[in-house]
Amino acid sequence: MHLRALALASALSSSFSMMISALQSEATIRKILTNSKTIALVGASAKPERPSNYVMKFLLDHNYDVIPINPGLEGQVLYGKTVFASLSSIPKSVQVDMVDIFRNSAQVPPIVDEAIEIGAKYIWMQVGVTNIEAAEKARKAGLEVVQDACPKVQIPVLGITGPSISSEL
Repeated sequence: MHLRALALASALSSSFSMMISALQSEATIRKILTNSKTIALVGASAKPERPSNYVMKFLLDHNYDVIPINPGLEGQVLYGKTVFASLSSIPKSVQVDMVDIFRNSAQVPPIVDEAIEIGAKYIWMQVGVTNIEAAEKARKAGLEVVQDACPKVQIPVLGITGPSISSEL
């Protein structure tokens, strides 16, 4: 019986991911990745084996300005970028286009609240990260949202070379 429950849970999870993916059109993903220049990466890690670390490096290599966010690393420098404790600690003069979330799904709501507060345009929840209520709140505030996806995967799949806009950090 336990194996059947696991199989059912896995199937439901897979169906849920497919449902979310269907809601995120290629056009929306392309728009976000080409119109974002400055990305706040919440859950940044100094450990090279961590996805947030190599995704940050990938984004920097593709000409995005990445602002690492991690309260435990505040003040440290990752790939030449100073780490901030939170989205609200980023200088007000900096326009954050996209907030890329590498946190547990349950931790997304307060991050979305901060993203709305700082005037971000887009929320991007990484692979395995979904929060329907937070996504809906972001959309109601005028932000576009991607869930359960990775820009490191989407950029080459869509043939995007980097942001098509310029902004100063």
